[in-house]
Amino acid sequence: MNVRIKFLGGAKTVTGSKYLLEIDDYRLMIDCGLFQGLKNLRLMNWEDFPIDPTGIDAIIITHAHIDHTGYLPKLVKEGFNGVIYCTEATANLMEIMLIDSAKLQEEEAEWAKQKGYSKHNSPQPLYGVKDAKRALLQLQTFHYESNVAITDSISIQFHNAAHILGSAIVEVILHGSQQNKKIVFSGDLGRKEHPLLFPPEPVKSADIILVESTYGNRENQPINTEEILAKEINEALAKEGCVLIPSFAVGRTQLLMYYLHQLIKTKKIPSVPVYVDSPMAINVTEVYKQNYRYHKIGKNGSGDYSFCNFPELQFYRDQEASNSLNHIKKNAIIISASGMCTGGRILHHLYYRLANKNDTILFVGYQAEATRGRRILDGEESVKIFGIHVPIKCNVREITGLSAHADKSELIDWLGTFEEAPKKTFVVHGEEETAKQFSSTIQQELDWNNVIVPNYLESFTLFQGI
Repeated sequence: MNVRIKFLGGAKTVTGSKYLLEIDDYRLMIDCGLFQGLKNLRLMNWEDFPIDPTGIDAIIITHAHIDHTGYLPKLVKEGFNGVIYCTEATANLMEIMLIDSAKLQEEEAEWAKQKGYSKHNSPQPLYGVKDAKRALLQLQTFHYESNVAITDSISIQFHNAAHILGSAIVEVILHGSQQNKKIVFSGDLGRKEHPLLFPPEPVKSADIILVESTYGNRENQPINTEEILAKEINEALAKEGCVLIPSFAVGRTQLLMYYLHQLIKTKKIPSVPVYVDSPMAINVTEVYKQNYRYHKIGKNGSGDYSFCNFPELQFYRDQEASNSLNHIKKNAIIISASGMCTGGRILHHLYYRLANKNDTILFVGYQAEATRGRRILDGEESVKIFGIHVPIKCNVREITGLSAHADKSELIDWLGTFEEAPKKTFVVHGEEETAKQFSSTIQQELDWNNVIVPNYLESFTLFQGI
């Protein structure tokens, strides 16, 4: 058995994760993400796929985020018809997220057609809802720790990655004629201490490791998140304005709901309305209730779900209710998507609130390069929304303690659970300088050799004649 790996995304960038294993004549892809952020990255979604989609035999998905799943409908549209393996909770989230992504693609194409800003006479979406639904039909789901035989010589196992609901570390075990080999894909790793999710599962051994490095060059704030969040909320409300929180609909919004419920209940912040203005986040909250085995609150189905049903909490689904929030002048917390301010309802709220010196925009998640969120956080004087430059006069704050990504120390701790150094370690899913710095950290702190930061489309031979 001969094995090669090719990096089709997630290399020197935090987006577009796609890793192709060529196991003799069998092609197995791990993750199938959409490129996001910088324009040159987004344009890569429209390029011809580097390999023939019909030649891919199967895909494994580590978790539901669009930068790991969002290219699936495009691949299916172009002829991929193999099995897509994932956990049950990931499948539930993908149903929400891929349909939403497809609708956005269709809406953007229609908007470009109406406004005439496309270079094409009849602009088309990258993919549509029909393609997303076809992709969902190809899913096969499994629990954590299940041994899944893909072929006679390839098996996989999912372990809890603690990043979002259902997120997985993936072990790919190759059963050769001479010996067995194991490749471990970290996926996106979560934090050790999380009020809703169990910590990342340690993995004892691997011949090859692919490890993410989103926060590989930084330490997040100490885990006294409630105190930090209370301080920021109280200071913001004291300015006689509203608190606007751009938040990812999956995971981050539910975590915020949990913390805000605790803070209001213990009177650490005032009892003010908390508006969740995101239909997707509302649907995802229901998925938490369905998938009790994947989080701490469930307690085998009899857990306390008051964090998503307390008196101050209000869910806003329709657009008219969302618009009404723009008239609230003070004493309210508004949570809306998208988390990096790249689209969605958050744009309307930013349009009305960025220029208000009494309001506060509170970032609680990673802001990728060139996103609107990063530009606001970096202190630019204005930002373009709906074609208009909106001045930024509000208070801009950031909390890193709510991150769903392990920081440098937590990543090193997880790698430190391996009993022996792997033959090769690939540092992926991190901006270039971050990945390089984390590569050096691994070599210095763990004394591992062959730590590699791969390039886009670079290939490596992993095993020969096993």
